[in-house]
Amino acid sequence: MLYVTFGISVLTTFMLSYPPTTYIIEGVRGPITFRTEMGLVPFLVTIFVLGFFMSLGKAAVFKHIPVYYPNHVGAVGGLVGMIGGLGGFVLPLAFGSLLDLTGVWTSCFVLLFVLASVALTWMHFAIRQMERAALRRGEPGQVPELPEMQGFGEPGITVPPRRAGPIADWRPEDEEFWKKGGRAVARRNLWISTYCLMLSFAVWMVWSVVVARLPAIGFDFSTDQLFWLAALPGLSGATLRIFYAFLVPVFGGRLWTTLSTGSLLIPAFGIGYAVQSPDTPYLIFLVLALLCGLGGGNFASSMANISFFFPKAEKGNALALNAGLGNLGVSVMQFLVPVVVTMSLFGALGGQAQTASDGAQLWMQNAGFVWVPLIILGSIAAWFGMNDILSAKSSFADQAAIFGRLHTWLMCWLYTGTFGTFIGMSAGFPLLAKLVFPEVNALKYAFIGPLLGAVSRAATGWVSDRYGGARVSFWVFVVQIAATVGMIWSLDARSFSGFFVMVLLLFVASGVGNASTFQMVPGIMRREVDRTEPNVPEPQRRSQAERESAAVIGFTSAIAAYGAFYIPKAYGSSIQLTGTADAALWGFLFFYLSCAALTWFAYSGPRGVLHDLERRPRLRTTSTVPA
Repeated sequence: MLYVTFGISVLTTFMLSYPPTTYIIEGVRGPITFRTEMGLVPFLVTIFVLGFFMSLGKAAVFKHIPVYYPNHVGAVGGLVGMIGGLGGFVLPLAFGSLLDLTGVWTSCFVLLFVLASVALTWMHFAIRQMERAALRRGEPGQVPELPEMQGFGEPGITVPPRRAGPIADWRPEDEEFWKKGGRAVARRNLWISTYCLMLSFAVWMVWSVVVARLPAIGFDFSTDQLFWLAALPGLSGATLRIFYAFLVPVFGGRLWTTLSTGSLLIPAFGIGYAVQSPDTPYLIFLVLALLCGLGGGNFASSMANISFFFPKAEKGNALALNAGLGNLGVSVMQFLVPVVVTMSLFGALGGQAQTASDGAQLWMQNAGFVWVPLIILGSIAAWFGMNDILSAKSSFADQAAIFGRLHTWLMCWLYTGTFGTFIGMSAGFPLLAKLVFPEVNALKYAFIGPLLGAVSRAATGWVSDRYGGARVSFWVFVVQIAATVGMIWSLDARSFSGFFVMVLLLFVASGVGNASTFQMVPGIMRREVDRTEPNVPEPQRRSQAERESAAVIGFTSAIAAYGAFYIPKAYGSSIQLTGTADAALWGFLFFYLSCAALTWFAYSGPRGVLHDLERRPRLRTTSTVPA
């Protein structure tokens, strides 16, 4: 409940819209005025949700008392109850005083936000102080963990497998263990993770559709400003992935998936309120675009988590399914959002319609609100259906060894060529097509490319497992080179059909490459660990290689995600400077040429690291090299 407390404080920020409130911010170019407003019915629903989670928080506090103070339950419980009860007396007086001092009705919600933030910080540092004190006494095991996390990585504690929670004994390479229950547990975690990842991609890329509609409903933004809004989620999402890539072994996949999925509610609610008024300043949209990056960060942690569950023979296909079906969220979003914005999906709860420039009625807030119930469902499923593998727990320092390995950075370059292309084209194509081919309603077809890319990734994982990721990756880059040449020719010929076909080919190739480049990582890291640490016992080398593989997969996905920023920004800059997108495409062409050359010389060619391994498939099935 530590993080739920903070979630409540975030929820109060949306209540700052009731009663209707006008804000004036002194900016560098003069005052910025905007207004937030929430209807009575949404306000009552929000109050109900707030009260519900406050009740859960109260129950959680009393649940922790016997854990931390087993010999003083009565005294501590009485003291906590007394102080908590005083809140019912003090807070109403504080609310009234704030109203008298400020004249702002919503000042009480600001106070709630401050209190919840202080409680979160206080609880965190209090627990850390207890842990440090026990460590100084040489008794780290004497400090009990939160009941929800009991046994998570605690030395000497064995937690039997259960439907949800920590698993101490996890042996996916043991065929009997795998058949008797391991496979079922792994697949359950895979499908829940995939669903949550699909929502993450949908929220991350929602701006690719929203920004194309903003001018039609009265927002006076320039072309460059619109491309910035399309690009910023990629920038923040890629940056967050760098941190998310290392958090699963620290917190556990179950807890982190629940928290990271729940965090998507922030941009979903924010978009829903911001697009309802053309007076909303551009600054607010910039902040919301950055917050959409919360969805982009989730990919790194999701892939790192799933990599621990499956044996080497099924790892490549499992990662392809998780990522491929997760990527499907982009296509689902680009298909669903244009539909839901044309209807009053939530009635009075969803707010009023906006009138477009062509006279049509649009409910653009549904682009954010439609994900709210789905996100809540995903968070609940993650908490009650996923597991933590205790043997996968490690600190950031344990995983930091990947930064000293050359192959980490080479794979970042290659994965940027595949996934960076997929996510960047997903973010940039709708707006690019609308600007370059204004006579065509490209938004109707925008979802097809991400759909084909996601399906090709999910459906071709077995190809890389069978023929080798390096060989498949090389030919992927060759196809991408050809597709880019075709895009340049089609733009010059003003042929939308030819341009769209080449874009689809680029999406399909990038999807195949997403799976093949990830398939390369475990084999590379196993050989690298064996080469650099030959004196370490084989089981430890295998465990270290698996941890580093998960970290590399997460980190490379973080770097590659910057494609969601640089591709839309490259299109915008190219159009602004030259009047066409050709300059950007020529830059992409030379980048794909470098990827093909790197793959050949470093991995798939005669002197490549994976050359012998991929041409002797029988050895791959019997060796300890993960697939």
